[in-house]
Amino acid sequence: MKKTFYKYQGTGNDFVMIDDRSHSFDDQDLKLVSRLCDRKFGIGADGLILIRNHPNYDFEMIYFNADGSQSMCGNGARCAVAFAGFLGIIEGKTSFRAIDGPHEALLAEDKVELLMGDVAGISKKNEECFINTGSPHHIRFVKNIEDYPVFEEGKSLRYSQEYSPAGTNVNFVQPISDGEIFVRTYERGVENETLSCGTGVTAAAIAYAQEKDQAEVKIKTLGGNLSVRFHKKDGGGFDQIWLIGPAEQVFQGEIEL
Repeated sequence: MKKTFYKYQGTGNDFVMIDDRSHSFDDQDLKLVSRLCDRKFGIGADGLILIRNHPNYDFEMIYFNADGSQSMCGNGARCAVAFAGFLGIIEGKTSFRAIDGPHEALLAEDKVELLMGDVAGISKKNEECFINTGSPHHIRFVKNIEDYPVFEEGKSLRYSQEYSPAGTNVNFVQPISDGEIFVRTYERGVENETLSCGTGVTAAAIAYAQEKDQAEVKIKTLGGNLSVRFHKKDGGGFDQIWLIGPAEQVFQGEIEL
Protein backbone atom coordinates (compact mmCIF):
# COMPACT_ATOMS: atom_id res chain seq x y z
CA MET A 1 0.00 0.00 0.00
CA LYS A 2 1.36 3.42 -0.95
CA LYS A 3 1.06 6.22 1.59
CA THR A 4 1.45 9.95 0.99
CA PHE A 5 3.70 11.66 3.52
CA TYR A 6 5.04 15.15 4.13
CA LYS A 7 8.31 16.20 5.70
CA TYR A 8 8.43 19.20 8.05
CA GLN A 9 11.18 20.77 10.12
CA GLY A 10 11.19 23.25 12.98
CA THR A 11 14.67 24.65 13.67
CA GLY A 12 16.20 21.42 12.38
CA ASN A 13 13.94 19.10 14.40
CA ASP A 14 12.42 17.08 11.54
CA PHE A 15 9.26 14.99 11.26
CA VAL A 16 7.41 12.68 8.92
CA MET A 17 3.82 13.98 8.78
CA ILE A 18 0.83 11.87 7.72
CA ASP A 19 -2.77 12.99 7.26
CA ASP A 20 -4.50 10.11 9.06
CA ARG A 21 -8.00 11.51 9.38
CA SER A 22 -9.14 8.26 7.71
CA HIS A 23 -7.47 6.35 10.60
CA SER A 24 -5.78 4.00 8.11
CA PHE A 25 -2.27 4.09 9.58
CA ASP A 26 -1.47 1.21 11.95
CA ASP A 27 -0.19 3.08 14.99
CA GLN A 28 0.48 -0.20 16.82
CA ASP A 29 3.19 -1.14 14.32
CA LEU A 30 6.13 0.52 16.06
CA LYS A 31 8.62 -1.21 13.75
CA LEU A 32 6.96 0.64 10.87
CA VAL A 33 7.30 3.93 12.75
CA SER A 34 11.02 3.26 13.30
CA ARG A 35 11.51 2.25 9.67
CA LEU A 36 9.91 5.43 8.35
CA CYS A 37 12.12 7.53 10.65
CA ASP A 38 15.30 5.62 9.76
CA ARG A 39 17.68 7.95 7.91
CA LYS A 40 19.27 5.14 5.86
CA PHE A 41 16.39 2.75 5.17
CA GLY A 42 13.38 5.06 5.44
CA ILE A 43 12.38 8.67 4.95
CA GLY A 44 14.45 9.88 7.87
CA ALA A 45 13.23 11.99 10.80
CA ASP A 46 13.44 12.64 14.55
CA GLY A 47 9.82 11.54 14.83
CA LEU A 48 6.54 10.71 13.09
CA ILE A 49 3.28 12.64 13.50
CA LEU A 50 -0.25 11.58 12.60
CA ILE A 51 -2.99 14.18 12.25
CA ARG A 52 -6.40 12.78 13.20
CA ASN A 53 -9.90 14.10 13.80
CA HIS A 54 -11.04 14.74 17.37
CA PRO A 55 -14.65 15.34 18.47
CA ASN A 56 -13.79 18.25 20.77
CA TYR A 57 -10.80 19.89 19.07
CA ASP A 58 -9.72 20.99 15.62
CA PHE A 59 -7.48 17.95 15.38
CA GLU A 60 -5.41 15.47 17.39
CA MET A 61 -1.66 15.09 17.11
CA ILE A 62 -0.33 11.54 17.58
CA TYR A 63 3.43 11.78 18.05
CA PHE A 64 6.08 9.03 17.96
CA ASN A 65 9.79 9.37 18.62
CA ALA A 66 12.07 7.71 16.08
CA ASP A 67 12.24 4.56 18.24
CA GLY A 68 8.43 4.25 18.40
CA SER A 69 8.05 5.62 21.94
CA GLN A 70 5.59 8.45 22.60
CA SER A 71 5.89 11.80 24.34
CA MET A 72 5.00 15.45 23.92
CA CYS A 73 7.12 17.24 21.31
CA GLY A 74 7.06 21.05 21.17
CA ASN A 75 8.68 21.49 17.76
CA GLY A 76 6.62 18.58 16.46
CA ALA A 77 3.45 20.25 17.69
CA ARG A 78 4.41 23.50 15.97
CA CYS A 79 4.97 21.55 12.74
CA ALA A 80 1.65 19.75 13.25
CA VAL A 81 -0.10 23.14 13.46
CA ALA A 82 1.58 24.26 10.23
CA PHE A 83 0.58 20.97 8.59
CA ALA A 84 -3.02 21.32 9.77
CA GLY A 85 -3.04 24.78 8.19
CA PHE A 86 -1.68 23.32 4.94
CA LEU A 87 -4.47 20.70 4.99
CA GLY A 88 -7.10 23.41 5.47
CA ILE A 89 -8.16 22.11 8.88
CA ILE A 90 -7.35 25.38 10.65
CA GLU A 91 -6.72 29.01 9.85
CA GLY A 92 -4.91 31.43 12.14
CA LYS A 93 -5.85 30.10 15.58
CA THR A 94 -6.42 26.54 16.75
CA SER A 95 -7.01 24.26 19.71
CA PHE A 96 -5.82 20.67 19.41
CA ARG A 97 -5.12 17.60 21.49
CA ALA A 98 -1.70 16.04 22.19
CA ILE A 99 -0.54 13.25 24.49
CA ASP A 100 -0.15 15.68 27.42
CA GLY A 101 -3.58 17.29 26.94
CA PRO A 102 -5.08 20.26 25.07
CA HIS A 103 -3.04 23.04 23.48
CA GLU A 104 -3.71 26.31 21.73
CA ALA A 105 -1.63 27.74 18.90
CA LEU A 106 -1.39 30.72 16.58
CA LEU A 107 -0.38 30.14 12.97
CA ALA A 108 1.30 33.01 11.13
CA GLU A 109 3.01 33.08 7.76
CA ASP A 110 6.53 32.50 9.02
CA LYS A 111 6.10 31.09 12.54
CA VAL A 112 3.91 29.14 14.93
CA GLU A 113 3.23 30.18 18.53
CA LEU A 114 2.37 27.16 20.70
CA LEU A 115 0.85 27.36 24.18
CA MET A 116 2.60 24.76 26.33
CA GLY A 117 1.30 23.22 29.53
CA ASP A 118 1.79 24.95 32.89
CA VAL A 119 4.92 24.14 34.91
CA ALA A 120 4.13 23.69 38.60
CA GLY A 121 7.71 23.87 39.81
CA ILE A 122 11.38 23.09 39.36
CA SER A 123 13.14 20.20 41.09
CA LYS A 124 16.67 21.08 42.18
CA LYS A 125 19.44 18.56 41.50
CA ASN A 126 22.37 20.17 43.37
CA GLU A 127 23.56 22.78 40.83
CA GLU A 128 21.30 21.28 38.17
CA CYS A 129 17.53 20.89 37.91
CA PHE A 130 14.65 18.87 36.46
CA ILE A 131 11.54 20.28 34.76
CA ASN A 132 8.63 18.52 33.07
CA THR A 133 7.28 20.50 30.11
CA GLY A 134 5.13 17.68 28.75
CA SER A 135 8.31 15.61 28.48
CA PRO A 136 10.95 15.18 31.22
CA HIS A 137 14.07 17.37 31.03
CA HIS A 138 17.27 17.48 33.04
CA ILE A 139 18.99 20.89 32.85
CA ARG A 140 22.72 21.49 33.24
CA PHE A 141 24.34 24.92 32.82
CA VAL A 142 27.76 24.67 31.17
CA LYS A 143 30.58 26.77 29.71
CA ASN A 144 32.05 26.43 26.21
CA ILE A 145 28.87 24.75 24.97
CA GLU A 146 30.14 24.50 21.38
CA ASP A 147 32.80 22.01 22.53
CA TYR A 148 30.79 20.28 25.24
CA PRO A 149 30.48 16.44 24.95
CA VAL A 150 26.68 16.50 24.60
CA PHE A 151 26.28 12.94 23.34
CA GLU A 152 28.48 11.32 26.01
CA GLU A 153 27.19 13.35 28.97
CA GLY A 154 23.63 13.30 27.73
CA LYS A 155 23.59 9.54 27.29
CA SER A 156 25.10 9.04 30.75
CA LEU A 157 22.38 11.13 32.42
CA ARG A 158 19.57 9.74 30.24
CA TYR A 159 20.41 6.17 31.33
CA SER A 160 21.41 6.99 34.92
CA GLN A 161 19.88 5.10 37.83
CA GLU A 162 18.30 8.35 39.02
CA TYR A 163 15.97 8.39 35.99
CA SER A 164 15.55 4.64 35.54
CA PRO A 165 13.61 3.02 33.99
CA ALA A 166 11.91 5.69 31.83
CA GLY A 167 14.95 7.93 31.39
CA THR A 168 14.98 11.64 30.64
CA ASN A 169 15.94 14.19 28.01
CA VAL A 170 19.08 16.16 28.86
CA ASN A 171 19.70 19.84 28.07
CA PHE A 172 22.99 21.69 28.25
CA VAL A 173 22.58 25.45 28.55
CA GLN A 174 24.89 28.44 28.31
CA PRO A 175 23.78 32.06 28.73
CA ILE A 176 25.20 34.08 25.82
CA SER A 177 23.75 37.52 26.62
CA ASP A 178 21.14 39.04 28.89
CA GLY A 179 17.90 37.23 28.09
CA GLU A 180 19.45 34.83 25.56
CA ILE A 181 20.73 31.27 25.94
CA PHE A 182 22.33 28.59 23.77
CA VAL A 183 20.76 25.14 24.26
CA ARG A 184 21.94 21.71 23.07
CA THR A 185 19.79 18.65 23.78
CA TYR A 186 20.26 14.88 23.98
CA GLU A 187 16.80 13.51 23.19
CA ARG A 188 15.37 10.37 24.70
CA GLY A 189 13.69 8.30 21.97
CA VAL A 190 16.05 9.63 19.31
CA GLU A 191 19.02 8.57 21.48
CA ASN A 192 21.25 11.27 20.12
CA GLU A 193 21.67 15.02 20.03
CA THR A 194 19.07 16.75 17.88
CA LEU A 195 19.42 20.13 16.23
CA SER A 196 16.61 21.48 18.42
CA CYS A 197 14.06 20.31 20.99
CA GLY A 198 10.93 22.37 21.71
CA THR A 199 10.08 20.99 25.13
CA GLY A 200 13.80 21.13 25.95
CA VAL A 201 14.32 24.79 25.12
CA THR A 202 11.11 25.58 27.03
CA ALA A 203 12.51 23.83 30.11
CA ALA A 204 15.87 25.54 29.66
CA ALA A 205 14.26 28.98 29.34
CA ILE A 206 12.27 28.46 32.55
CA ALA A 207 15.35 27.22 34.41
CA TYR A 208 17.30 30.27 33.23
CA ALA A 209 14.53 32.74 34.08
CA GLN A 210 13.56 31.42 37.52
CA GLU A 211 15.80 33.94 39.33
CA LYS A 212 15.43 36.74 36.79
CA ASP A 213 12.87 39.48 36.28
CA GLN A 214 11.90 38.81 32.68
CA ALA A 215 9.02 37.27 30.77
CA GLU A 216 10.72 36.13 27.57
CA VAL A 217 13.92 34.29 26.73
CA LYS A 218 15.56 34.02 23.32
CA ILE A 219 17.08 30.66 22.47
CA LYS A 220 19.83 29.72 20.05
CA THR A 221 19.99 26.08 18.92
CA LEU A 222 22.12 24.30 16.34
CA GLY A 223 19.07 24.34 14.05
CA GLY A 224 18.00 27.96 14.45
CA ASN A 225 16.40 30.46 16.79
CA LEU A 226 13.35 30.16 19.03
CA SER A 227 11.85 32.17 21.88
CA VAL A 228 9.82 31.28 24.96
CA ARG A 229 7.38 33.74 26.54
CA PHE A 230 5.82 33.03 29.94
CA HIS A 231 4.21 34.36 33.10
CA LYS A 232 5.62 33.73 36.57
CA LYS A 233 2.91 32.88 39.08
CA ASP A 234 3.02 34.63 42.45
CA GLY A 235 2.91 31.36 44.37
CA GLY A 236 5.62 29.78 42.22
CA GLY A 237 5.45 27.98 38.93
CA PHE A 238 4.87 29.25 35.40
CA ASP A 239 1.83 29.54 33.14
CA GLN A 240 0.99 31.11 29.77
CA ILE A 241 4.12 29.48 28.37
CA TRP A 242 4.43 30.10 24.62
CA LEU A 243 7.02 28.39 22.41
CA ILE A 244 7.60 30.52 19.31
CA GLY A 245 9.48 29.72 16.13
CA PRO A 246 9.40 28.64 12.48
CA ALA A 247 7.86 25.47 11.01
CA GLU A 248 8.52 24.62 7.38
CA GLN A 249 7.34 22.00 4.89
CA VAL A 250 10.44 20.52 3.26
CA PHE A 251 8.97 18.06 0.74
CA GLN A 252 6.24 15.50 0.14
CA GLY A 253 6.19 12.08 -1.43
CA GLU A 254 4.85 8.53 -1.41
CA ILE A 255 6.24 5.45 0.28
CA GLU A 256 5.29 1.78 0.11
CA LEU A 257 4.19 0.51 3.53
